[in-house]
Amino acid sequence: MPSNLAIDDDLILQVQKLSGSKTKKAAVNEALAEYVRHRQQLELLDEFGTIDYDTPKAKEKRR
Repeated sequence: MPSNLAIDDDLILQVQKLSGSKTKKAAVNEALAEYVRHRQQLELLDEFGTIDYDTPKAKEKRR
């Protein structure tokens, strides 16, 4: 899906340097993938401590 976006060249150069990406396209794709992973991690952190992993049998054994 081709598109024309006005993206800050300094940001792209920083991403290229940090990620080792050789092209602007690769740098943008890497940055977007990193953004998605980061947001997914934040969502998981919000769920931390809300899931009860103990099964009824495990609870019975502790009694």
